[in-house]
Amino acid sequence: MRVMDLQAYLDKKSITRYRLSKISGIPKTTVTDICSGKSSLQNCSARTVFQLAKALGCTMEEIMTLDTQKNYDCDTGLPTNKEYLERGLPPYLQRSLKNMIASWVIEDSGKVDYHWDIAWSELNADINSAEVEQEISSEQAWYLREKYLRMKRGD
Repeated sequence: MRVMDLQAYLDKKSITRYRLSKISGIPKTTVTDICSGKSSLQNCSARTVFQLAKALGCTMEEIMTLDTQKNYDCDTGLPTNKEYLERGLPPYLQRSLKNMIASWVIEDSGKVDYHWDIAWSELNADINSAEVEQEISSEQAWYLREKYLRMKRGD
């Protein structure tokens, strides 16, 4: 087993937190806390680790190698890698992102992309539109602005 966290392991096996709770007998809140990084596997009882291992068809040692602390923010329980905010975007926003990425590749190589301002404006407008139409959350909108438009909140 390669190093991953419990949530990634569940995703790999196509098992939901709820399902793991049911087949292991561990309360759903405990499973959620472990998956979110709020609780550490190292602090779980041997019984909990045993039940997880039995339910997932692996050894207790394998369960203990699952690393929740590196992939999740301990304060918020959210993944530290925010790329999940790029999932499920409307097709028009995906096209704008592709255009902006291509434009940044040219600009970052030291060349001039004469269409950069068009790509930037189009993506900015599409992010704003998707946010206003509630196709994406405000959190997603700011993530996209910061990553692809290179904006900072408060600018």
